[in-house]
Amino acid sequence: MKKVMILMLAGLLLICPMSIAEEGTEMQILITDGTHEIVFALNNTPAAKSLAAQLPLETEIENYGSNEKIFYPPEKLDGTEAIESGGEAGGLAYFSPWGNVVLYYDTFSPYPGLYILGAAVSGEDQIRQLSGTIQVIACETAEDETNP
Repeated sequence: MKKVMILMLAGLLLICPMSIAEEGTEMQILITDGTHEIVFALNNTPAAKSLAAQLPLETEIENYGSNEKIFYPPEKLDGTEAIESGGEAGGLAYFSPWGNVVLYYDTFSPYPGLYILGAAVSGEDQIRQLSGTIQVIACETAEDETNP
């Protein structure tokens, strides 16, 4: 039984690797369409926390522009104390005027109302291939495992 539990935990860690921030363990989410998997480390903003509070999600992902995929969470995210910025491929952001979450597979420029939520820690190269229905789930981290 112990071996089975260890193998299951090892599998989870491969999908959702832990990432330690200066002030503790980062929130991480997994976005998958069943074939492609991307893990994002979320920042500590109210917008990122309000996305995490809506998980798990099952929704449609859409192509938009030449560098991004988008999906709509059920509720708008909290934009207080948001970080407006551009970034590199692998960025995760929230476009507040439309209420959509953006996954970037190429660089992106700052834009009013575009708030950074986090960045890919694995699978960044798979963002472009995401299609159809996706699942967005929270990843267990070391903090989750030690605090039941």
